[in-house]
Amino acid sequence: FQRPSLVRRARLRGDAAARLRAALWRRHGCKRLASQWVHSRGAANQSKPIKIILTDGKVAEGESWKTTPYQLALGISQGLASNAVVAKVNGELWDLDRPLEGDCTLELLMFDNEEAQAVYWHSSAHILGEAMESYFGGCLCYGPPIENGFYYDIYIEDRGVSSSEFPVLENCCKNIIKEKQPFERLEVKKEILLDMFKYNKFKCRILNEKVDTPTTTIYRCGPLIDLCRGPHVRNTGKIKALKIFKNSSTYWEGKADMETLQRIYGISFPDNKMMKEWEKFQEEARNRDHRKIGKEQELFFFHDLSPGSCFFLPRGALLYNTLTDFIREEYHKRNFTEVVSPNIFNSKLWEASGHWQHYSENMFSFEIEKETFALKPMNCPGHCLMFAHHPRSWREMPLRLADFGVLHRNELSGTLSGLTRVRRFQQDDAHIFCTMEQIEEEIKGCLDFLKSVYAVFGFTFQLHLSTRPENYLGELEIWDHAEKQLQSSLNNFGEPWQLNPGDGAFYGPKIDIKIKDAIGRYHQCATIQLDFQLPIRFNLTYVGKDGDNKKRPVIIHRAILGSVERMIAILAENYGGKWPFWLSPRQVMVVPVGPASEEYARQVCSDFFEAGFMSDVDLDQSCTLNKKIRNAQLAQYNFILVVGEKEKADNAVNVRARDNKVHGEISVSSAIEKLKKFKSSHTPNAEEEF
Repeated sequence: FQRPSLVRRARLRGDAAARLRAALWRRHGCKRLASQWVHSRGAANQSKPIKIILTDGKVAEGESWKTTPYQLALGISQGLASNAVVAKVNGELWDLDRPLEGDCTLELLMFDNEEAQAVYWHSSAHILGEAMESYFGGCLCYGPPIENGFYYDIYIEDRGVSSSEFPVLENCCKNIIKEKQPFERLEVKKEILLDMFKYNKFKCRILNEKVDTPTTTIYRCGPLIDLCRGPHVRNTGKIKALKIFKNSSTYWEGKADMETLQRIYGISFPDNKMMKEWEKFQEEARNRDHRKIGKEQELFFFHDLSPGSCFFLPRGALLYNTLTDFIREEYHKRNFTEVVSPNIFNSKLWEASGHWQHYSENMFSFEIEKETFALKPMNCPGHCLMFAHHPRSWREMPLRLADFGVLHRNELSGTLSGLTRVRRFQQDDAHIFCTMEQIEEEIKGCLDFLKSVYAVFGFTFQLHLSTRPENYLGELEIWDHAEKQLQSSLNNFGEPWQLNPGDGAFYGPKIDIKIKDAIGRYHQCATIQLDFQLPIRFNLTYVGKDGDNKKRPVIIHRAILGSVERMIAILAENYGGKWPFWLSPRQVMVVPVGPASEEYARQVCSDFFEAGFMSDVDLDQSCTLNKKIRNAQLAQYNFILVVGEKEKADNAVNVRARDNKVHGEISVSSAIEKLKKFKSSHTPNAEEEF
C-alpha cells in the first residue's frame, strides 16, 4: 500500500479530471446533444415511417430517429428487453437506446452471443475505469474487452497497484452498478476532444495518432467520459456480477521505451450463478497450470539469467524428445525430409524476406565484423535458400522440408508466461514447395496429418478458412484459384469449417486450426498458410513440364504442434499432469515388498529401462509398502510393479495402475511386450487396457 498522502493526491487529480470533462461536456451542450442522438453530420433529421425486419422474418413498423431497438424489444416481451445486451442493425452492432435511422434488419443479441459478450465486457471495462480513476487518480489509457473478460490500463506516477486493493475497487464498481448510470453516446469534433482530454497525454496521443476523421465518438457513464466506438449496454446496472482478479504492469502500446502502465483485469456476468461457475473453472485451471505441474513433476524451470528460455530437466527433456520423435515418425510416413538450418543469418536475408522492415524489433540482432546479424525467429527464409541452392525441376515437386531448428523472438519481459510465451523455442516447422496445381492435394495431406496427430492427443478442433484481405498482394486470379483449392480440400476433408472472409494474410489465404482441451478452452497451434510472396522475394523458380524455367512455386507454411514448448504446456494442462503412458516422463515404478526383494527389484527396473521405458525403483526403507505405492501414484507413474519372493521365483511382477486398478501377476517378458505395444501405438488409456 502507498502512503495515504500519495493516494489522496491521486484521487484529487482524478476528481479534477472528471470535473474538467463534465464542464466541457456542459459547455459544448453535450448532454443535450447526446439525448437527441444527433446525426454524425450534426444536422437535424426528419422523422419518417420505417420498416424493421426481425430475425423471425416479421416486419415491425417504427419512426426513423425515434424508434429504438429497446422499444421494439419491449413491444415483444419484457424478458426479451431485459435480457438483450446489444442490438445488431443491418449487421452492425448498435446501442439498444440508439434510434434507428431508416429501414433495416434488427437482431437482438443475448449474453450467450460472442459479440454480445464483448460488448458486455467492454461496458464493464468502463465501470472499472471509472472506479480506477476515482480511486487512483492518474490517467486512463486503454480499456478493451478480451477473450475472457476485460482490463483497463492506467498511468499512475510514483506507485504500482497491489492485489490488496482489489476489494476496494470492487466496492467502487458495485456502487457504480447500483447507480444504474446510463451509457450516453455522442459524436464530437476532434478539437473539442483534445481540449476535453488535455490533462491526459495518452488520450491526446490516441486522438492525434489514431483518429483521422473530423469527429469521433465518446461515451459517458457517470463522471467517466471516454473515447470509445461503442456500443454499450443500456446502463451500468446491467452488469450483475463483477470480479477483479489480476493485475500486472505493461508498457504504453507494448513498447519497452514508453511509459510503464498498471493493468487491472476483471470479469463480469449477467448473474451470480455464472460467476460461481467461472470461479470453479478458474480453480480447475489453477490446479492444471503447467507451471505448477512442471515444478511438482520436476520437468522444467526458468531462471532470471535467461528470461523466457526454458531449462528442461531430464524428465522434461524426455517428454520434449518423445513429442518431436513422434512427429519425426509421422514425417517419415508422409514423405517429409528433415533439414538442419543455421541459427544466425546476416540481416540481408531478413531484408530480402521483408521481416527486417516489419519484425526487426522482435529479433535479437548484433554486430559481427561490421555486419549486422540476427538469430532467426522463423525458418522460412532459410528454407528458401535451400530451395534456391540448385536448379529445381517439376519432378522434385512437392518438396517438403521439415525443421526443428531453435528459434528466438524478442518478446517483452512483461508478456513472458511459462511455456506459453517464451523467447527461445522450437517448432515442428515445415515448408512445402509445390505447384499451383498441387495445392489442393497438399492441403488435404496437411489436414489428414493434423487430424491424425490430434486424435492421438484426444483433441477435437475447429477449422477456419481466412480469405483475401483488402491489402492483399499478388494477382487476383492466383488468389481466387488458391482459395477454391483450399475450399475443395476442406469440403473433401469431411470436418465442419467456417469462413473468415478478408482475414487472410496479405501474402496468401490460410486455414486456422483451434484445438479444444479437457476443460473447454481453445488453443491455436496448427497453421496451414499459403504464401505467394516469399517465392517472389527470393526469386524462386523451377523448370516446368513444358520446359519453362521461370515457373514460380507456392510455399505452404505448416505446423501441427506449433511451438513444442507451448504444446507441452497445453498437454500438461489438458491431462492435468496425468500423462498417457507413451508420453509419460514417469512410466514404471518398481516397489519391493521388503529389503530381501531389493536386488530383484533393481534387476526388474534395469530390464524395463533396457527395454526403453522410464523406470525407477523405490528402495526407501523408511516407507511402508502401501506408502511407496501411494507415493508412486501421486507422482503419476503409470504403472507400479510390486515384487517379492513369489514374483522373484516366477520371474514376474505384480502390476497395478496409478488409479489403483490391480492387474495382478504377469511375467516380466510379457509385461515388457505389452508396454512396448502401448508405447508404439500411442495408446491413450494403457492403464485400463493392460
